[in-house]
Amino acid sequence: MRLQILGFAAGAAWLQTQASLPPHAGALLWMIAGAALLVAWLPHCRARWRSAWRSAVALGAGVGLGFYWAAWLAQAAMAPQLALADEGQDITVIGTVASLPYRFEQGVRFNFAVEKAVGAKVPPLIALSWYAGFRDEVTNAVGDVQPGERWRLTVRLQRPHGNANPLGFDYEAWLLEQGVRATGYVRPQPRVDTPNVRLAAFVPAFGNVVEASRAALRARIVRSLEGKPYAGVIVALVVGDQRAIPQSDWQVFNRTGVSHLISISGLHITMIAGLFALGAGALWRRSFFTDRQLPLLLPAQKVAALAGALAAFLYVLLAGFGVPAQRTLYMLLVVALALWLGRITSIVHILCLALGVVVLLDPWAVLWPGFWLSFGAVATILYATAGRTAAPLPESASRWRRLRAAVALGAHTQYVVTVGLVPLSMLLFSQVSLVSPVANALAIPVISLVVTPLSLAGSLLPAPLSDGLLLLAHAIVQMLAQVLDWLGARRFAVWTAPAPPLWSFCWALFGTAWLLAPRGWPHRWGGMLGWLPLLTALPSSPPPGQMWITAFDVGQGMAVLVETRDHRLLYDTGPAYSLDSDGASRVIVPYLRARGISKLDGVIISHSDLDHAGGAISLLENVQVGWLASSLFDGHPAVEARRQARRPYLHCVTGQSWTWDGVHFAMLHPLPASHMDISLKPNARSCTVKITAGQHAILLAGDIEAAQEAQLLARSADGALAADVLLAPHHGSGTSSTPAFLHAVHPALAIFQVGHRNRYKHPKPQVYARYGDMGIARLRTDVTGAVVLAFGEGIEITQYRASRPRYWFEP
Repeated sequence: MRLQILGFAAGAAWLQTQASLPPHAGALLWMIAGAALLVAWLPHCRARWRSAWRSAVALGAGVGLGFYWAAWLAQAAMAPQLALADEGQDITVIGTVASLPYRFEQGVRFNFAVEKAVGAKVPPLIALSWYAGFRDEVTNAVGDVQPGERWRLTVRLQRPHGNANPLGFDYEAWLLEQGVRATGYVRPQPRVDTPNVRLAAFVPAFGNVVEASRAALRARIVRSLEGKPYAGVIVALVVGDQRAIPQSDWQVFNRTGVSHLISISGLHITMIAGLFALGAGALWRRSFFTDRQLPLLLPAQKVAALAGALAAFLYVLLAGFGVPAQRTLYMLLVVALALWLGRITSIVHILCLALGVVVLLDPWAVLWPGFWLSFGAVATILYATAGRTAAPLPESASRWRRLRAAVALGAHTQYVVTVGLVPLSMLLFSQVSLVSPVANALAIPVISLVVTPLSLAGSLLPAPLSDGLLLLAHAIVQMLAQVLDWLGARRFAVWTAPAPPLWSFCWALFGTAWLLAPRGWPHRWGGMLGWLPLLTALPSSPPPGQMWITAFDVGQGMAVLVETRDHRLLYDTGPAYSLDSDGASRVIVPYLRARGISKLDGVIISHSDLDHAGGAISLLENVQVGWLASSLFDGHPAVEARRQARRPYLHCVTGQSWTWDGVHFAMLHPLPASHMDISLKPNARSCTVKITAGQHAILLAGDIEAAQEAQLLARSADGALAADVLLAPHHGSGTSSTPAFLHAVHPALAIFQVGHRNRYKHPKPQVYARYGDMGIARLRTDVTGAVVLAFGEGIEITQYRASRPRYWFEP
């Protein structure tokens, strides 16, 4: 059975790497299922059925079942589609609020279960944003949506689409896992006869009851802890909603390796289940202090198992059914079932059954780090402790001796998990926290044994007792956060390196297994040698005289990374998405971290528009930057940050030039006088750079418009603007890319960094056609994803979506 389950999980993971779904998945699934049953039956009929052959066939059958089961579910999940013709159209929908709404300064986000749609065929579950900027003409405010309410809304929708970048988060896959097949926003009052209005205060349904309960608990916590800095942590521990925790706190939790505790984790679920099981068992043994003799009707052990399983199930529902919570729930349910049936099984069987159930219900779980970390941690503990039990303490042992033994066991378990997850942490996050053992030794007992029980009790008990408990829990979290902040601020807190290749990861796994081998194993510490390629790797770079260009898919904005042999330059920092999210924090910084790049030698911010400078502060806070050049105005936050840090800052000026590793950089615009001309728009001062590697060049033109293009033509010698690749000025707007400018540059390729269905409708159709009419190849990042150019003897072009096709990508 274990081989079939492991094969099943491997088959489901294999499906998630496919560019398209196999045809007839349902029929093939049943055929393979029948073959698997036959394989299971044959050993009972043939006494000489060879064990190795049987195992191989069982594993293969499991892989086939997992592959086609995942394909079958994927086909069903992707079947509801919004027609392309209906994207961006006003559609009236009636349905219920199907998730815990997330309120932010600009509005509110929530999932909406569609019951009826007027004017289009709409998927049953959509994700909506209701922005404060889109005011309803009747209420003049964003609707106060609550879980379970029925609303009639006028919305504009689009098919699932996200930014596609190497080593980045796959938003489209996440939406598919959630069952969301369209996203959009609530429109302002478009017509008098279809107002955005609440139709029912609550629609009874199991899911609505769960989400409404989560909302009520969250509201109670927020009221009691109004204005408190760590209220979001308490909310996360009680209902699993982490969205109110600011990025600055997440940075501390990640650097100290305790982020797994800031949620309803497996440890918390096990603790709650154990407490309920212990209490229910104790009360049942005493017949609830009556003379009914309840243990004679049902053994107390079974009652305890049932109570623990029920408590775990309810707590996991509050968590929103996340993968770590699922894993723990299924393991506890298997244990409870074994106790109930009197068939206690091994922990390995329990882990495999939990793995099978998770993948059976959610084959997309294998795409996320939480899945691998959850099962990896338990598997590591099993490997390092199975069959190595210490001698039991005598009954006469003192409490102090028993306490020391418990502490030693906990310390050993923490050591095993910390060491065992090093290769996986480097593969998934390109970093490992060196202070994690100390931080977790403090945070695990504080969060699990003190803060979580206090938070749960404060959420459920009546006021004023609840307020006091919640305030006490928050005070403890605040003190713990101060310690974690101090630990995370140490320079040695985190070790970073590039994401390892497969061979390096496997070699590190082998070294880890050697390191955690039983006592008596020769030279166990030699296992750390297996980590050397993993931890000492350096970022890849082009040979001297060549360069790599990465045009990120940041939506409607610009961000281009230029790499030479020993230097790196970032041109623009992407757009601002919201007050706490931007192109740097979501795309650029994660990419640099995964590549093991901790420093940028230079950053150029072409001008102050938010689609170019929106990520500047996030970048400066998270990445070491040598110098910053821009056309930003004095007083801009990025300029002030550099001056306060006493770091190099200068204005972009025509005539600036430098050479890195045989690659030449030349600033072509703006003129020095433009920085003092307040009549100019920011676009007119866009820093324009030509970069030349050997016989090939790229021109980064920012948002210059026709007037600036004419100025460049007037003051440039023949051929001075020529480049093989052009970053289309102003995203292909109608104010740029004049025929004369394109003739002078004469590019073979133009890259348009634009957002999917952006409100500016960039690139303009006539401008886009102009490039095509001149024989210029065109790439749009909203279609191709990130574009990587390798400048050498020729120019090698890699389009992210084409190089890593997945079946959920829109054609």
